[in-house]
Amino acid sequence: MTYRVLFVCMGNICRSPAAEAVLLHAVRRLGLAVDVDSAGTIGIHAGELPDPRMRAAGKSRGYELTGMAREVTPRDLQPDIFGWVIAMDRKNLDHLLRLAAQLPQPRRASPRIVLLSDFLDASWPRDVPDPYYGGPDGFERVLDMLEAATPAILKSLTEATV
Repeated sequence: MTYRVLFVCMGNICRSPAAEAVLLHAVRRLGLAVDVDSAGTIGIHAGELPDPRMRAAGKSRGYELTGMAREVTPRDLQPDIFGWVIAMDRKNLDHLLRLAAQLPQPRRASPRIVLLSDFLDASWPRDVPDPYYGGPDGFERVLDMLEAATPAILKSLTEATV
């Protein structure tokens, strides 16, 4: 069985494509059947590559961020499309829950829609901070959070696919 995960941030050019790259790197290394994608709650950057600063930070850790930005759609929230939808912050989560509530009733058995911080211990912030307007340290901090969450995400996925 192939499991599908969607990461969501605001513009799909920093946090969610980095999360996609980090998890994709891990599932490939482990040989797991997991498809990983990312999207944004707004489409302002649709069709663009991830932010060059995030690509550089990711590349320095061995990750390739090559996907094109896109906006999340109601179809993404149907249970037969993604099993997990992981939001980077509470604003993203609220957007996803409102979008899911618009699905026809039978479709509301939607994927698990959660915060990335649900996979982290309490020492981490509740929201993955958006590094877009900050300096290089912000991109590194995001990658630190994503790498810290990845083992728990993998554990949840492997338990769900057994």
